[in-house]
Amino acid sequence: MAYPRSVNAAEPPQSPVSALEPWPDTVHWQPISTDLIWVELLRLAMGLAVLLVGLALGWAFTGHWLFGAGCAVVLLGGAWRVVTIVRAVRAWGYAERADDLLVRHGLLVRRLSIVPYSRMQFVDVSAGPLERAFDLATVQLHTAAAATDARVPGLRPAEAARLRDRLTALGEDRAEGL
Repeated sequence: MAYPRSVNAAEPPQSPVSALEPWPDTVHWQPISTDLIWVELLRLAMGLAVLLVGLALGWAFTGHWLFGAGCAVVLLGGAWRVVTIVRAVRAWGYAERADDLLVRHGLLVRRLSIVPYSRMQFVDVSAGPLERAFDLATVQLHTAAAATDARVPGLRPAEAARLRDRLTALGEDRAEGL
């Protein structure tokens, strides 16, 4: 069983860390804004509206019961997705450490991305129309391997700019020794 590194070498480790626990309690996680829930719910509502209008028109013109059943399935699926969106947004978090950035997310499949500052090539900050309406932005980290890119959605623009600038500075400092 692995033990977390202690900040002070004289201090004993606090508690064991399981290899199966991807979100260690020894890290101070920064949450993202819960306003991202509203952004995701609006995206879901727009998609459901298109599906329901199409199914309702099919039901109105043909009268076939399958269109009505399709509407019911879409509504039930939408209700389930609302619950998962709320939980999924609350599962997002990030932590800045001395040598790397940790990004966590996921409910059923938990995912922890660890991006060393020295491997970052560039950092993007983006905000779509819905995100701008809720005063949110997304920080996207790009590395040499596309599969290791990480993103932190749901940040206030000031926090996104601060994180971008800090990650860029740390990336430049760490890359100089290579």
